Amino acid sequence: MKKFIIFCLCILAYTASAQEFTPPVSWSADNGNGTYTNPLFYDEFSDPDIIRVGDDFYLAGTTMHCTPGIVILHSKDLVNWKFMSYCMDRFDMGDEFNLENEKEAYGQGIWAPCIRYHNGKFYVFSNINGHGLQVFIAENPAGPWKHINTGVKIYDLSVLFDDDGKIYAVYQYNEVHLIEMKPDFSGFVEGSEKVIIPAGNAMGEGHHFYKINGKYYIISANYSPVGRMQCARADRPEGPYETVTISMRETMGTQCGHLVGNVGLGSSITEEITDFKVSDPSGSYQGAATLHQGGIVDLPNGDWWGFSMQDFRSVGRTTCLSPVTWVDGWPYFGLPGNLGRTPRTWFKPDVEAETEPCAPYQRSDNFNGKKLLPIWQWNHNPNNKMWSLSKGQLNLRTLPAPNLLWAKNTLTQRCIGPVSTATVTLDVSQLKNGDIAGLGILNIPYLYIGIKREGTKNFLEMRSQQQNENICFPFEEKNVYLRITTDLDNDTARLAFSRNGTDFETVGKRYLLPYQLKTFQGARYALFAYNVKEKNGGRALFDNFTVEEPIADRRNNLPTGKVISLKNLGNGTYAWANPHGMLHSAAKDSPNYKNQGCFFKVHDRGQGRVVLEAMNGTGFLTVVGAGLSSDVRLMKQESEGSLFLWQDMLRGQCMLLSLKTQRYVGMDPATGEPYGADWTGCRPDRKDGTVFEWKEIESDGIVRPTETPNIY
Repeated sequence: MKKFIIFCLCILAYTASAQEFTPPVSWSADNGNGTYTNPLFYDEFSDPDIIRVGDDFYLAGTTMHCTPGIVILHSKDLVNWKFMSYCMDRFDMGDEFNLENEKEAYGQGIWAPCIRYHNGKFYVFSNINGHGLQVFIAENPAGPWKHINTGVKIYDLSVLFDDDGKIYAVYQYNEVHLIEMKPDFSGFVEGSEKVIIPAGNAMGEGHHFYKINGKYYIISANYSPVGRMQCARADRPEGPYETVTISMRETMGTQCGHLVGNVGLGSSITEEITDFKVSDPSGSYQGAATLHQGGIVDLPNGDWWGFSMQDFRSVGRTTCLSPVTWVDGWPYFGLPGNLGRTPRTWFKPDVEAETEPCAPYQRSDNFNGKKLLPIWQWNHNPNNKMWSLSKGQLNLRTLPAPNLLWAKNTLTQRCIGPVSTATVTLDVSQLKNGDIAGLGILNIPYLYIGIKREGTKNFLEMRSQQQNENICFPFEEKNVYLRITTDLDNDTARLAFSRNGTDFETVGKRYLLPYQLKTFQGARYALFAYNVKEKNGGRALFDNFTVEEPIADRRNNLPTGKVISLKNLGNGTYAWANPHGMLHSAAKDSPNYKNQGCFFKVHDRGQGRVVLEAMNGTGFLTVVGAGLSSDVRLMKQESEGSLFLWQDMLRGQCMLLSLKTQRYVGMDPATGEPYGADWTGCRPDRKDGTVFEWKEIESDGIVRPTETPNIY
């Protein structure tokens, strides 16, 4: 467990020498004990595609309208990833990518990349809305990348370099098309396009195309009725194909409330929208998106793993990793005893490389380097003549804009969950009349705190687009310290400022951070400067941008050696060790609770495995039987059936995965029946009887509150 805190800085060589401080601990999926916990990243990484080349893995992901674009990460174990490169610096096409002439590219840009390796070269294929298929080629995935704009209008494609030298692409929504590409990627072979899976066969979109053991596989995302991943298989590229569902209903216990009605694809950017409506996430699968749009990758030892997207509320879409079980030639996500469902916590892939827990980026930046850290991206194309790094500061010239969404040269990075706090120092001495500069959340609705210059006076301003709310008051100091704290699991943010860098004052209240389909991204921290007088203004000087993540260190989330209670979120009852040998439910005020029947000691058995011993002397929780008869009983002697893999659901919540049945401990909240270990997983609302709230119990029987950082 000690090595859990040895986090890699994970930065490129050109930035390492420029950084004089150690960055805060950042989210890593690696638990440091041989297991990992999904998601791989707690910030947005949508439309993932992964390949293996030798002992190395490469991951490509969508970047939409932000630049630089199409990110490439590298890993040795599929769990710990490091930034490697971007495929493109900017969009050299159209006013919409420059926020000019009232045009914008929010929710458009470049997306759904396919990464491939063939004959010593790396290839990335991706679509730019309205501009067609782009191909990037490099001998080294660290770059440089050669860019080819094919101009051909296909999207959501996956490419296969076949053994006979032909290059195939599959693409399209619902109706799956196959087409042969020319070797120089100048276009397609005439007459080669075919519909290989007709509409109505539930294949969906976001295809991943493979040839495995002589057969052709297409893995796609389908959204009916609640979302699932489909796999099609054939003996020839053109089919005929048969299909099965390989993953379904897996939400990792996450609900997603999206903006509905007035903010979506194709909607206009306007200040007038203040009545933002969020979908109701209540109910079993309402407001939830299951694992979708992913594929599979093999290890050198022959094991297979799945990867896919998962909507994590205002985080946006991030990436999850799933063990793959092959049955009858089909690659099911999940375990042999629980096909189609993915553990939130599981054992790391079996690779030879020894890796330490590592975050893919360094998020904090003191701007002392010659280049921006790779975590940063610009909102649309930057005007490179109007910004610089000089004297250890980020210098942004103010350009005309009516509001934050139209502000050019806005520097952004993804907000990271579950909770994070971003703080930056702003020198306002060079602002001019009409300038506004500060720290914001780039989203719809947007949110910011900063300094507004009116005439010769400065004012501290907080603005929330959500309710058209402004708070403004005079500010005389040269420097202001700005802070935003986000709780992405609950879709909220709070703003604060300081005059001395130590004492921070909260401004306003908690504000909404919903996920919406106009920007098609999760919430982003933004450093901005613009002028509302329709002219170029002065300068905003930013320094010491820091990101703190109070819940990233999860070492205490596995309470080994402690005595705990387990409260079922489904009905509020406590797991109770019945003296007759069954695991039942008991109310907190019952005698069973007070006589330690609801207290369990957690024994560590390594690699995240635990054994739970009832403190009333009835024995160890043990799974007996199989299938629907897999009862959870109290046995005097510990056995193989006593092993559970602790599933960390964060914030003092957990699930217990039986390593005997490969399913979860649970009970029907409505009936209060005895517990069994045949539950496939939890609902997004976590109230189906499989998720517990655990609390540590003192030696005198007093419940110790679970320590959750004070995020506000």
